[in-house]
This record gives sequence, structure tokens and C-alpha cells, in this order.
Amino acid sequence: MSEITSIADIVRVHGAGRPDRVALIQDDRRVSWAELYERSKRVAQALADAGVGEQDRIAFLDKNGIEHFEVFFGAALLNAVCIDVNWRLAPPEVEYIVNDGHAEVLVVGPDFVPVLDAIVDDLTTVTKVVVIGGHADHESYAEWVERYPAEDPGATSAMDDVAFQLYSSGTTGRPKGVMLANDNFFGLLPMAKEIWELRPDAVNLVAMPLFHIAGGGWAVAGMYEGCTSVIVRELDPARIATMISELKVTHALLVPVALQFMLMVPGIEDADFSSLEIMVYGASPISEEVLVKSIEVFKCKFWQAYGLTETTGAVVNLAPEDHDVSGPNRHRLRSCGTPGPGVELRIVGDDGTDVAQGEVGEIWVRSRQVMKGYWNMPEATAEVITDDGWFKTGDVGYVDADGYVYIHDRVKDMIVSGGENVYPAEVENVLMGHPGIADVGVIGVPHETWGETPKAIVVKQPDAEVTEADIVAFCRERLAGYKCPTSVDFVEALPRNPSGKILKKDLREPYWEGHDRRVS
Repeated sequence: MSEITSIADIVRVHGAGRPDRVALIQDDRRVSWAELYERSKRVAQALADAGVGEQDRIAFLDKNGIEHFEVFFGAALLNAVCIDVNWRLAPPEVEYIVNDGHAEVLVVGPDFVPVLDAIVDDLTTVTKVVVIGGHADHESYAEWVERYPAEDPGATSAMDDVAFQLYSSGTTGRPKGVMLANDNFFGLLPMAKEIWELRPDAVNLVAMPLFHIAGGGWAVAGMYEGCTSVIVRELDPARIATMISELKVTHALLVPVALQFMLMVPGIEDADFSSLEIMVYGASPISEEVLVKSIEVFKCKFWQAYGLTETTGAVVNLAPEDHDVSGPNRHRLRSCGTPGPGVELRIVGDDGTDVAQGEVGEIWVRSRQVMKGYWNMPEATAEVITDDGWFKTGDVGYVDADGYVYIHDRVKDMIVSGGENVYPAEVENVLMGHPGIADVGVIGVPHETWGETPKAIVVKQPDAEVTEADIVAFCRERLAGYKCPTSVDFVEALPRNPSGKILKKDLREPYWEGHDRRVS
């Protein structure tokens, strides 16, 4: 793979070196590497004609699909950056990200035309809008791409150039653009081959949303090796089970809730998963019951992956040999494993020094995989990356005598619901706009399916008549559904420290009693 030195080189090298091999499968569509390269070149020319140059941003709003990869690699051929926007977000949130990213071109899928129509007049940097499937006011994606020649613009990318920009919600309610450089990915990609055994003849299931590192990063890891990627647009557990069997899928990454749903499919125990070799899971908690049953049903090697968008995904991994459910080390199923190749890890106390082995502290990571920084947010970057390159994860845990990492709790108040990050401050800011709410604290509470979900603890305005349903509906008009409280409790006052900060730990305690792991 020495000739692949940038994300753009993935499509260049495989487009030329294995042109007839199937690169992408989506439903009945098959796209070869040569066809993907040809389409990407046309997109690159189209973007260039729209004024996009090196390290400029474009935005893509659609569910998983072949068009994503055409646009992603088309941008890469120009050394431009594709921002995949979380399609679960409410229109104001989408508008913020597109504007914040200074996107010059916006490509929108057919399902999200209503979102486009709601925000298009408020987009500040976009000069060209293209709609997959067509639109009365904007050029259709198919016609746009076909207007341009299949010529590679030939732009080269430095290792420090940004290849991905994924948005992670901010603890202050402002989403952050995580800049992942070519070098970050080339810190990760060798691991894909070494530990996940991805290879050119693998068939890789791309089921997680591509705006997530677990979706986009996983897809790139497989494509780097030149394998075939099977794109899942809608997370239909029964359909995924069928796809694995019919398409002879060898590798997959699924979040625990997806595994849980698949185990509920009637007849799943009798399905043919003989092609499966590797199952990677992570991004949220998994119960021992779901993990043990998954190992029984899928009968393949299981890897747990712990990481963040800011670390280009997995930096700690629990290997297949540590998934022995009946052996003496069964307790390791509660850990997230050991640091991956090239990853240094520390457990740091409040005073900034390392704690003793087995003691709890914040998990710090230093690796080639640590992001370049947050887009246009140098102060926020400096808060989480030290001068000597250590990234403060915000997760609290400990390392045992054998070097296994256990996550215990969270420094920050982030909630991880079904693999989606929810920052309470963002939800609280919205809820404080409700006329019947005097004060509010949002916490994560245990949920059997999603790991945890947001709960609002509300102090009503005097004499206000406000119900749980009112509050949830108010939130749903303004935020993505997964960020909205699934329950509301009413109290006389919120516990606060002398400086006025809500004591979230005190709020959480009654709901987490009896749970030994309080973080996703």
C-alpha cells in the first residue's frame, strides 16, 4: 500500500489497479473501482467549476449511499474537504454546521429537501446547491455530474492536510468541527489490516452513518485495502441479516443496539453467518447478555473498539481472545481492552499527574490518530490537547495490572444514546427558552435499548402549567430527536454548588444506583 499516501490515492490506486473489482454495493447497484474513480473525477471537475479549491469545504446531507463516496473522493481529488452533516439534526442545527464549515457547495439527498428548503435562504457561504433526485430550484445531482469530463485534477495532499471534517456536539452547545488529517488516518489504517484483518478480497458491511467516525472511518479502512463495501442505507436488522448471508459479508462494525435488534429477529439463530470473520462493536455500552448471545449467534471473532471522533476512532481494543465468556478472564468483557498500535495512554488525576495503577482518573491518549484540532476553535483545541500532544478524552477510568482499560464515568456530562453524543448544555439551552421552565438540568439515565437517554429535571415557573409532553414537544421542534428528553421529572429546586454549577452527579445518582458502569 506504499503508493497510497492520501485519502484521494485510495480511489486513484484501486481505480487503476483493480478496475473491475466491485467497490460498492447498494441494493441492486454495483459500482466497480473504475466506475467509482470515473464518477469521482467528474465530481471533482464539477466542484472545481463551482470554485472549490484545495482545503475548501463542501457539505453533504444524505443517508448512506453511493453518492456519498463519489462526493467524498471527488473532493479528495481536489484536496478539498467533505463535511458529512448528521442527517438526524433539526434544520437550525444543519444550517449552523453548513455555515460554520464555510461550505461552498451543498449536496442534498431526496429525503432532506424539506430541510434544504427551510434553511437555504440563510446559508451564508454556499454558492451551489445540488439535489440528488432533482429539485425545482436546484440542479439535479445526476445532471450536474454528467456535465463534466472524467479528468483527475491531479491535486496532491500533504499529510497535514485535512481529509475529513466531522462535527461533534460541543459541551457549550456549539458543535465543533473535528479536523482529521491524512496523517490521522494513516495512523489508523495499518491497524485495520493488522488487527481487524481487512484485506483486498474482504466484503465489508458499512452500516453505521457515514457522518460518524464509526461509519465513515470504518468504510475508509476497508476501502484502503481495496475491498468491497456493502452500503446499508436504513438500519433494518432483518435485512442486514439477509445481506450478510446473501453477499457473503466477511467484516462488519455495528453499535451494540444494532446487535441487540438483530438478536430479536425471528429465526436469527438459524441464519447463515458462515462468511462472517470479524465483528467490531463499540460507541456505546453493551450488556454482557447481548454480547454473549451475539458471540453465540454470529460465531466469528469479536473486537470491541473504544475511541472518539477526535482520535479518528479506535485507540483501545478488546481482542477476540478476551471474549472467552466461560474462561477465567470473563471480567475483561467489562473492559474496553488495551491500547492499539502506536497508542500511548495515561490515567491522570485532578492535579495533572498520573494516578497509581488501579486508581481512577481521566483517560489521556497520545497517538498519531489524535485530530489536527477543532475547526476555527483554537481555544477549544488547546483545552483538550496539551502542548506535548496528549488528548484529554473526558472519560474517567482505570487500568488494571494486566494493562486493560476500564471506563468508569465521565469528566464531562456528555450522554451517549445509541452511539449518538448528546451534550446536556445544548438541550438545557433550548429548554430554558420554554416559558414554563424556570430552571433545568439534563442528565443521562439508563435505558435498556439505547444505553442511556436524556432526562430533564425541571423547575417550573411559578403557577406555570407545563407537562412532560409539552416539554418533549417543545424540544423536538428545535433539536434532533435523539437529543430530546425521553422523560421529565419536576422538582422544587436543582442542587448547585456555591458557584452555581448544577451538581449533575447528585442528580444522576438515584437513577444509576446498582449500575457499575456509568458511561457509554
